[in-house]
Amino acid sequence: MKSDPVAAHGHSSAHRVELFQSEICGCFDCLAISAPSEIQEWIDDVPEEEDVAVTCVTAVCPRCGIDSVVGSASEYPITHEFLSDMHRRWF
Repeated sequence: MKSDPVAAHGHSSAHRVELFQSEICGCFDCLAISAPSEIQEWIDDVPEEEDVAVTCVTAVCPRCGIDSVVGSASEYPITHEFLSDMHRRWF
């Protein structure tokens, strides 16, 4: 399993497909761990003529509302310890 919190950050955006392939996901802002099915909000710049379901590919944490979610399919550990390491680095 990978363990670099800096490299893991690259898996926190444009990751809709990866999150749906994940068993769990975690937020490195609030440190919540949840099922990807709990994600209800996705963000990205969406031109008016585009399909939101296709272009909104960055998850928003269902607990805190911040776009700092990483899924287990990224091969990074979705643990409190690893999310805390990411939090210290990015927040």
